[in-house]
Amino acid sequence: MTYELAQVNISRLKYPLDSPELKDFMDGLDPVNAVADAADGFVWRLQGEEGNATGVPVFGDEWIIVNMSVWRDADALTAFMYQGRHRELMSRRREWFEHVTEAMTALWWVPAGERPTVADAEGRLLHLREHGPTPHAFTLRTSFPPAP
Repeated sequence: MTYELAQVNISRLKYPLDSPELKDFMDGLDPVNAVADAADGFVWRLQGEEGNATGVPVFGDEWIIVNMSVWRDADALTAFMYQGRHRELMSRRREWFEHVTEAMTALWWVPAGERPTVADAEGRLLHLREHGPTPHAFTLRTSFPPAP
């Protein structure tokens, strides 16, 4: 069986999405998502009606936004994350998002073609927070290969 890498990251907003303080972040979402969509190894991303996932509820908290995607592998995800427009936008994350000490990002393997749900992502994040990196939910720093 072939596997793809699912990732979720959540962020706690400092300001409402329609606030002047978040204008640059909101204006940057569509261009960054377009780069992701065209990136080598990109498979899928969670989208709501607005074309991004800012309106998708997560953990029942309106101050938390979610980003979830599926990639060919960790190399493809890393290449997107640490270069270009995504890196530029995320360099300003402290202006827009609260600093949170618990895990806000988790990775896990899904069978090729499977699309994770927000409930899946919440469960993986909670598992990572409780157990640390395991094959069920891990990080880029401490990753695991797909199960045979």
